[in-house]
Amino acid sequence: MRAAAGLLLPPGVITPFIMTIFCLHRLPLRILCLVLVGLVWMVSGCGLFRGGKAEKTAIELASDGVDHYDAGNYMKAVETFEQLRDWYPFSKYAMLAELKIADSHYHLKQYEDAIFAYEEFENLHPRNEAVPYVVYQIGMCYFDQIDTVDRDQTRAQNALKTFSRLIQQHPRSSYARQAEAHLKECLKSLAGHDNYVGLFYYKSKHYKAALKRFEAIITRYPDVGIHFDALQYITRCEEEIRKEEMAGKKEQKELKKEAPRKSIDVWDDLPGSKTPTPH
Repeated sequence: MRAAAGLLLPPGVITPFIMTIFCLHRLPLRILCLVLVGLVWMVSGCGLFRGGKAEKTAIELASDGVDHYDAGNYMKAVETFEQLRDWYPFSKYAMLAELKIADSHYHLKQYEDAIFAYEEFENLHPRNEAVPYVVYQIGMCYFDQIDTVDRDQTRAQNALKTFSRLIQQHPRSSYARQAEAHLKECLKSLAGHDNYVGLFYYKSKHYKAALKRFEAIITRYPDVGIHFDALQYITRCEEEIRKEEMAGKKEQKELKKEAPRKSIDVWDDLPGSKTPTPH
């Protein structure tokens, strides 16, 4: 019974209710049954009202939630759709509520909550027709958080993986075509980051580390407008590395030539190191 959910009886019902309880043991069985039925109906009827307002039906909550969502009142939309999902979990509108909760979090830029809600929807309804849209939205949650090339690129990597999964699993979906448009931006951000780090190493004369970064741009990513510069810096790094190697070899040769002379000079400088002249 809904009265068992912690609902209070109206003041006008409490006194008769208590008096009836005390008198029940004096009534015949048939009348006792009728009284109990009446009490159940009365208490259940009271539970239909919360704060003087009737509990809304699933369709009413769905309508209210959509109105809030369309009006851009996403916080209220989340609240309403959560009520719909929790009060009527087996309603045909429960799936709508799950999806709109995720969408509302996305518009509020609450990306972690949105990703969680979208992934939960996909896990619960893996064959639902909305799944391509859901995967696309997961990718967009990561994509919208991509920072400049000098920052961490984890979100760009996650967006790339999610969009790639969408294209692979649902190639005919319209959302797959939209995802393809975002793939280039993800790749451009990742390649741009390697280029940024490569330039940093080059300017600080760490040519081998720089070379690895520029080579990664060529091997890992398609040309997103950075390949030409990367190839130029690969050539420069290789030249600088050759110069360093040649300079190193030259220095080693000079050290080998100077080593015997220095040892002799040091020996000569020691007291009493010179051979005595015979008399």
